[in-house]
Amino acid sequence: MSVSTLAAAQTICAPLPVLGRDVTVPLVTGGEVSYAALDYAASAPALQRVWDDVAAYAPYYGSVHRGAGYLSQLSTDLFENARRTVTEFLDCRADDQLIFTRSTTDSLNLLAAALPEGCQVFVFETEHHASLLPWQNAQVTYLNAPRTPQQAVATLEEALAARTASIEEGQGPALVCVTGASNVTGELWPVRELAATAHAHGARIVLDAAQLAPHHPVSVQDLDVDWVAFSGHKLYAPFGSGVLAGRADWLQAADPYLAGGGASRKVTRRADGGVDVEWHDSAARHEAGSPNVIGAYSIAAACKALSEAGFDSLVAREQYLIDTVRAGLAEVPEVRVLSLFGDDAPRVGVISFVVEGWNSSHFAAALSAEYGIGVRDGLFCAHPLVRTLLGSDPQTQGECGAPEAAPGEKSLNAIRVSFGAGTPDEHVERFVGAVKELVRDGARWQYRTEDGRCVPAV
Repeated sequence: MSVSTLAAAQTICAPLPVLGRDVTVPLVTGGEVSYAALDYAASAPALQRVWDDVAAYAPYYGSVHRGAGYLSQLSTDLFENARRTVTEFLDCRADDQLIFTRSTTDSLNLLAAALPEGCQVFVFETEHHASLLPWQNAQVTYLNAPRTPQQAVATLEEALAARTASIEEGQGPALVCVTGASNVTGELWPVRELAATAHAHGARIVLDAAQLAPHHPVSVQDLDVDWVAFSGHKLYAPFGSGVLAGRADWLQAADPYLAGGGASRKVTRRADGGVDVEWHDSAARHEAGSPNVIGAYSIAAACKALSEAGFDSLVAREQYLIDTVRAGLAEVPEVRVLSLFGDDAPRVGVISFVVEGWNSSHFAAALSAEYGIGVRDGLFCAHPLVRTLLGSDPQTQGECGAPEAAPGEKSLNAIRVSFGAGTPDEHVERFVGAVKELVRDGARWQYRTEDGRCVPAV
């Protein structure tokens, strides 16, 4: 595999302080309990240190790249220093560009808009929708779900070899899009090997690191990927911010992702009444408008916090939590954990499962209402993958509110528990205990669907 867990012989560190760790929530059965946030794969709580850094800067907020005043100059320096910090965090090449976006989805749509004419995109059906769907204006080849990392590499090799054999003069370039860690199974993908396969056939590769970057170090140079994208809200940073980093040539050659101030270097009126525009060649070309300086700063603060905490110890702690959850679920015969690559595959703290005899949405609602545990249920914006793992009808509804499976039928959606650097031991222990209790005794309350959500019936 491209990334090892590094858990062996590492000291288990304490969880990093995050916002919300003291929040209590009401239980439908009466009383309150501290909230167990176990939906990190959707949005991880902000690190306390990140929030403190942002709060310290907030009084000095000013416009970026647009003012001569002290606060504007300070904010501009902060924004560009954040770019350098994240570039170092990703171990980018010297000539790479780093663009601040709104999210992983925004980053990959930006890259899709910058594809050269005639580009062919190869993407596994196992991808999150953020990396599965942006390529609609390109020629897309969807690859079947592999069942081993080796099969993933072989599948890509076969597809690219077929393209190489039939390539015609003047045909456009190729791009491979792949996740670093699955948002459904948590399994790590063989990124380095896939990158080598792509490059051997003259293709480029973009890494969706939304689920990988919060859990493992990501080195653009070591993995040899051409671009990497991730989101701040999964990296313990608040606000809507993301990153696209990598090779500059396609980005510089493309029209700006958004047209407007900041992206333009010079705008002049023509004699015929029209407008001529000279666009920037730097990252500003795709950062039109007033940039989200607080979002960029928060990502940089999160990168610093994780780097200083040390990924070796963070990975070791997370592996302990993974082992705790998987061992607990293994003691419940009615639970089936979803997996592509098998039980021994390296993974991050993302585990999806179904419970025999239960509607997954009702089970997740019971965890919340009766135990104060927040998990996710549905198809996790990865519908083809989850349906493949469940063996369910592709026409069934995707999220909470899916019709309840009849007795003996397969589940139509799944439950996902996810955790990371800020998760206390007590939260995963409570989760394991709650699963065992619910399966053994059943829910203490009835649940119904309301506005697409499963809630206690009253």
